[in-house]
Amino acid sequence: MGRGPSIEARKNAEDARRGKIFTKIIREISVAARSGGGDPTGNPRLRAAIDKGLSANMSKDVIERAIKKATGELEGVEYEEIRYEGYAPGGVAVIVDCLTDNRVRTVADVRHAFGKFGGNLGTDGSVAFMFRKLGVLSFASGADEERITELAIEGGADDIVVYPEDGAIDVVTAPESFAQVKSAMEAAGFAPDIAEVTMRADNDIAVSGETAQQVAKLLRWLEDMDDVQAVYSNADLGEAAFA
Repeated sequence: MGRGPSIEARKNAEDARRGKIFTKIIREISVAARSGGGDPTGNPRLRAAIDKGLSANMSKDVIERAIKKATGELEGVEYEEIRYEGYAPGGVAVIVDCLTDNRVRTVADVRHAFGKFGGNLGTDGSVAFMFRKLGVLSFASGADEERITELAIEGGADDIVVYPEDGAIDVVTAPESFAQVKSAMEAAGFAPDIAEVTMRADNDIAVSGETAQQVAKLLRWLEDMDDVQAVYSNADLGEAAFA
């Protein structure tokens, strides 16, 4: 049996992964602060981005510096929000949300990714109508379903989804109610394992075999790009999602 990667190699890989996560979060903080101001109490998007940074063990100094750059207190880079839409193999719809300081580079990279894995980039609006924007607070199996449901309803959530296969729970909110519901849950001692404003498809498309593997590779490739903040699809990949 061959020897696995050295401790140094594993550490370098982890540092690189963490660096990519930090890059994406800093860009989100920057855009949120520039568009809605540097005070998170009056800027839900910035509050969510800061929470994401803290959850990823980002220091408060790094967060504050990103906010100051965005609000003009320090010199910084301006990022532009761009959304790309397209199709992966099997007719799977894909949305790619980006924050970039170079639109030409980003569209070239996204187009290359779609072409590399058998998909194609579409026009604005070509797939977005298949998705809904919503807030999701996810709780792992073993959480108190009755109490979470009670708190979610009181907090203004739209729906509670319990997954029978493992007992996990999703509390679903309107985007504008997300921060309010999250705060109410946390105040009652029920911090979600994952909390995000995301896009979910109205209907998923099941793909399998080689098609599913190509779709999974495309989604992972896009997610790994520095300019890409989020990737959404309506693919039901089955085992390919874990391959």
